[in-house]
Order: sequence, then C-alpha cells, then structure tokens
Amino acid sequence: MIDTINTRLIRPLVCFLFLNISASAHCAEQQLTLLVFGDSLSASYGIEEDKGWVNLLEEKIERLLLPVRVVNGSVSGETSTGGLVRLPAMLENYSPDLVILELGGNDGLRGLPVAILKQNLAQMIDMSRNSGAQVLLTGIQIPPNYGPRYTLPFFRIYAELADEKMLPLVPFLIDGIPQQPELMQSDGIHPTAEAQFMIVDNVWPELEPLLLDLLKE
Repeated sequence: MIDTINTRLIRPLVCFLFLNISASAHCAEQQLTLLVFGDSLSASYGIEEDKGWVNLLEEKIERLLLPVRVVNGSVSGETSTGGLVRLPAMLENYSPDLVILELGGNDGLRGLPVAILKQNLAQMIDMSRNSGAQVLLTGIQIPPNYGPRYTLPFFRIYAELADEKMLPLVPFLIDGIPQQPELMQSDGIHPTAEAQFMIVDNVWPELEPLLLDLLKE
C-alpha cells in the first residue's frame, strides 16, 4: 500500500520531478523554515488550534510533500510595536527562510497613526531580510465604522510597502469572508473555523511561487 511507503523516500523524487532540479539534496526533509508572524487572525483565536489556517497550510504543504517546516509565531492581541520587539528572538531561534508578516489589525482597532504602523512594518521587513529571510506581506482592513479618513490610508500602506520594498503581497488576508456574516465569529472580526480554508486559498497563490523558488536554490 502506498501509505506504508516512507515519505522520506518519496520526497526527494517528488521534489526532483516537481521542481525540475538536479540534486535531491536540495529537497532534504524540512530544508526550509516558514515563519508565520501575526496576530489573532493567524493564532486560531476563538477556534481549535488545529482548525486554524496556519495549521491547514502546514497540512497542504505536507500533502504536496514539500520539505518545509511551518512555525506559527503568531500571538493574539499582537500589535506592530509588540511584534517589532518580539521578532528578533523568533528570527534568531528559527532562522526562517521565509516570513509571512501578518500584523496591523490591532494597531488599526486602537487607532494607531498609520505612519507609525508603516514604520514598524518596514522595520520588521528589513529585520527579516537582514536575517536572510524573504518576506510575504499580508494586508488587512479594519471595520468601516472607523471612517474612511482612517480606514483607506490604513489599507493602502500595505500596497505602498509592497511597492517600496518590492515584496509579494496578499492584499487582504481574509478577502471574501467578512462579506459572508455566517463565516465570521460573533465579534465580527475573526473568521470561523469554516472560513479558515479560504484564508489558505488567499495566501497560497503568492506563497507557492516563493516556496518553489527557494527550493530550487
């Protein structure tokens, strides 16, 4: 039966065929480390941890037999200021090859000036890159009751940073979910467990080429 075959034996062959590289050593198990660094949207707030989108992403990567270890460094309630303090230790401890940076929602809910949020995110991008990691930035929107004078500039900083830093961007992490109230928890901010696969679908088109490029190196 195929499920009795050790995936360590299959993985190099799959990588060779899928990535078209010449040396299976580049496909050693857990060759790459992906760090998801975010807030409650990535920390399975209000749902079981194994139902969260980061865990679903890890399962998807495992099904594809890609040699990538996923580390979830997300903390509920995290702000960009807190993330800026916490990130250096995460980079040192895990030496990620790729960082998904998902922060800003709590800053917006607290009315942090947009310029400060942008500065904090920029510093975390530079910090990650200086450690040798590539960065995938994910954007977020805050509820419209905060008013367009704040919500529009807030949302735009993610595209601005992606352009200025030449980064891949997931424009809106939970795109398609708030429009379906049944997929949101009672707080109106966090998606339900049933919506988590949609977050993976939003992230994967930008993440997949980054992983494949890294595995070819």
